[in-house]
Amino acid sequence: MTSARDQILGSIRKSLGRDALGGEAAAALRQRLASPARNLIPDRTAGLDDSGLVRQLVTKLGEAACTVDEVASLDEVPGRIAAWLQRENLPARLVQAPVLQGGLDWSKTPTLEVKTGTADGSEDTSVTPVFAAVSETGTLMLQSDVATPTGLNFLPENHIAVVRRSQVVGPLEDAWARLRSARAGAEGGGHTMPRTVNLITGPSRTGDIEQKIQMGAHGPRRLHVIVVDG
Repeated sequence: MTSARDQILGSIRKSLGRDALGGEAAAALRQRLASPARNLIPDRTAGLDDSGLVRQLVTKLGEAACTVDEVASLDEVPGRIAAWLQRENLPARLVQAPVLQGGLDWSKTPTLEVKTGTADGSEDTSVTPVFAAVSETGTLMLQSDVATPTGLNFLPENHIAVVRRSQVVGPLEDAWARLRSARAGAEGGGHTMPRTVNLITGPSRTGDIEQKIQMGAHGPRRLHVIVVDG
């Protein structure tokens, strides 16, 4: 793998008429990659405390056609999900991400049919955690791995995302910084990024046909976000 990589990089350098970096230039590049410089940050999130960021997130989620519930703890999440499914007249069944197994107590919602795993396209509703929630734009950041399969974010027509207050950040740059830091500290280290990072702002939609908005064009028709204070 290293030999093939070196050959590819060598071909690129040759086409650009450049030699491999070394010495101070290589050290400066490594430092830049390890600690990327921040670009201009909009004032939208400047000066907001944790409560302010949550309030702005809820506002932006609403503007993106999401529905939102706010709860005090994870104990309330299953009940809110059951109530939301009932309000939307949706089947009382769902698939949850493996990482949520044991974290959500479904015993008080016995009418719900809950399975754990990934989606195969037959499920109506999925429930997933997020890695971060960007209050600047109402965007959810989700990463793929065995415990949080990407299919859950896109295959079911209805997606329910659980956001902890501690996961709410201001601008998008803060979400990426948090992800780099988390991956650097993960087993294996080396700033290894996940195979896929999904940025989701509202349910899927398109206006390609006669400029009329159609929901659920390339993914979920509904996105419901539950913000957990605890």
